[in-house]
Amino acid sequence: MTVQIIESGPERLPDYASIPIKLEVKHRLQVELVDGGLGGMLLHQVPVEKPYVKDYDSYGEIPTDWPKQFDVSNWGFFLATEGKRLVGGAAVAFGSSGVTMLDERRDLSVLWDLRVDPASRGAGIPLFRYAAEWSRKRGCRQMKVETQNINVPACHFYHRMGCQLGEIQRFGYAAVPAITEEVMLVWFLDLNLVPKI
Repeated sequence: MTVQIIESGPERLPDYASIPIKLEVKHRLQVELVDGGLGGMLLHQVPVEKPYVKDYDSYGEIPTDWPKQFDVSNWGFFLATEGKRLVGGAAVAFGSSGVTMLDERRDLSVLWDLRVDPASRGAGIPLFRYAAEWSRKRGCRQMKVETQNINVPACHFYHRMGCQLGEIQRFGYAAVPAITEEVMLVWFLDLNLVPKI
């Protein structure tokens, strides 16, 4: 069966939230400071001591909370369907005051959320490319993506999609007790270099 991507609105966020966003953590990217950081940082993939499952929806807000926290009127919401079954979703923040990740730029979007049902992962669902094209059509030059050093599959995926690592924030989650040890990794996609779909 063919996967179809449809643009939706915030009214479909309860459906969107039904798509799991869990990850089995087996490895992490360990940060090594070179010369105390003056010589840069290196990332090394290492196994975690004891694998565990991280459910992103259990840390902070869930999709149905977004409209309560932000003005989502300019955001893009996308659902991937296979027949009647939801197999994935993506949300893109754009043109929204109060979203600090947008850095007050009008030429930047943020891939706020990307989720694919575990049974459909690796099947080539083009949600990322769809989000990038949606952003480009709104005059964005870059799309920003945040992930963590414990989500190694996502890091490899964003790299394959043409993103470049722009920020390593070792203490990016210091104020979030449940994930204080994780490292924030921020990727940037140059939308001028991505082939149009």
